[in-house]
Amino acid sequence: MNALLAWLHLTGLFFKELALSVKDVVFTVLNPRRPIRSAIVAVPLDVKSDAGITLLANMITLTPGTTSLHVSEDRKTLYCHVMNVSDESVAGIKDGFERCVKEVLP
Repeated sequence: MNALLAWLHLTGLFFKELALSVKDVVFTVLNPRRPIRSAIVAVPLDVKSDAGITLLANMITLTPGTTSLHVSEDRKTLYCHVMNVSDESVAGIKDGFERCVKEVLP
């Protein structure tokens, strides 16, 4: 995939995830009895560059309901807080944002 298409794909994915996350947060705010299962998750990193880790962490933080907290000393793990965690939370980050970040910043 050429660089322009990779960046367009990443941008599209970000806006899709942004819309889905905003919807989830709005439903949580409007329905305070909705169960919330928040947690801190460890995301193993395949992205190695400083720019790639920074881009990934910023995209996670800019998505409502998630926040990047810390990168481990060995730069192999990104710790994130997830408002509505599920068994697919880490896989969603890896298969979504991280996979696309690796395409634009190897």
